[in-house]
Amino acid sequence: MKKLMLAMAAAIVVLDQVTKAYIVKNFMLHEGRPVIDGFFDITYVLNPGAAFGFLGTLNEAYRKLFFIAVTILAIACVTYLLVKEKEMKLRLFSYTLVLAGAVGNFIDRLFVGKVVDFLLFYYKHWQWPAFNVADIAISTGIGLLLLDYIFIKRSTNENNA
Repeated sequence: MKKLMLAMAAAIVVLDQVTKAYIVKNFMLHEGRPVIDGFFDITYVLNPGAAFGFLGTLNEAYRKLFFIAVTILAIACVTYLLVKEKEMKLRLFSYTLVLAGAVGNFIDRLFVGKVVDFLLFYYKHWQWPAFNVADIAISTGIGLLLLDYIFIKRSTNENNA
């Protein structure tokens, strides 16, 4: 099972990096092309921070060092949890998604210094921050972990009581 999860993580990292490479090669920075007019564009942006640009204004040298260190720590922790997990397939899947996303964005931070984002959803004056395949994997993995924690752990505790 864990070999399958690692293969899936590798596939997500490859998909993430291939899509980012396509965007970098075929778009100018900040160029957007509508996919669904008035709702969804492919727009090439570089995110210097974390989710939603968090810490994006921090001094560049400190920011890069901070995010590389934090990402290495996160990858180590998630890898430990992935190896340690023996029973819960949902948790294995969740950890795999988070690990794949962290690795995908880590590659950008190492080689570009910022994360390549390109999926932009908006409506009129409202706009969701641009994101990428790695961000989708991380968000989905964390969402599944929350569901696991809230519902599965609660039902297990109630059954044991």
